[in-house]
Amino acid sequence: MCHVIVTCRSMLWTLLSIVVAFAELIAFMSADWLIGKAKPSGSEEVDNRTGGSQEPYRPTLGIYGRCTRISHMQFSRRDTLCGPYAENFSEIASGFWQATAIFLAMGIMILCTVAFVSVFTMCVQSIMKKSIFNVCGLLQGIAGLFLILGLILYPAGWGCQKAISYCGPYASAYKLGDCSLGWAFYTAIGGTVLTFICAVFSAQAEIATSSDKVQEEIEEGKNLICLL
Repeated sequence: MCHVIVTCRSMLWTLLSIVVAFAELIAFMSADWLIGKAKPSGSEEVDNRTGGSQEPYRPTLGIYGRCTRISHMQFSRRDTLCGPYAENFSEIASGFWQATAIFLAMGIMILCTVAFVSVFTMCVQSIMKKSIFNVCGLLQGIAGLFLILGLILYPAGWGCQKAISYCGPYASAYKLGDCSLGWAFYTAIGGTVLTFICAVFSAQAEIATSSDKVQEEIEEGKNLICLL
């Protein structure tokens, strides 16, 4: 018989698992990893509509994508074009970024799987006599290690020709040059930290769903158990 067990700790772990998976996925797909050096908005420096000077535009570069401004659309509200610069994996600008993409993709796949499974932990708390929370926590720890490897390797690719074209000639491995880090990089770091928090917190979720109070309610014949 399926017992639906909902506790504050198990629900918090489930929500955090979902948030972490989406945060890492969005960061990976974003082009806002590097913010390039300021460039003129176009061939003209004066906005014909306002008569004032336009602010320099700063293009962005991701692991496999980029955002740039098209000169012939410089005075349009939709003048920024974003999309992948690499049509296939081999065209990613740096070997280090290719490794980053592999490690991040593996970590994200694990996190998405755990996030999907976590939804069903309300009904299923064990698989083959193994606590599903402990198994998921172990997987989240492994995913966190993949994410760390990817984030460590990513700055090593700042010396590639693609990054230099955005960040200037002084850009090199672990040196940004004229670039700055975008929100996607910080989101990936924050998501990695939360991944390990989730891995540790999974043990608390397991304790909460197997507590004496839960067992008492099961023995009383309740199928829906909600505990603080």
